[in-house]
Amino acid sequence: MQTALMTDRERTAVQAYLRLLHTVRAAFDTAAGPPGGGLPPAVPPSVLAEAEQALAQAGLAGNEEEFFRLLQSWCPET
Repeated sequence: MQTALMTDRERTAVQAYLRLLHTVRAAFDTAAGPPGGGLPPAVPPSVLAEAEQALAQAGLAGNEEEFFRLLQSWCPET
């Protein structure tokens, strides 16, 4: 398998996505309110905006196959 170096924008997009992923996981791991009730906390809009902006700047918006290839090369356990 050939390994390509990521551009700075691609790396930023992958890092933003990973922060978003970890934020979502943390939100669903934390129960809001009393046990057994309520909804998980909402993901902050700034986290979503950061990921969307980074993906767009890297030219990865709407190109999931390429993005997930980069993600897999950066963070294989994801």
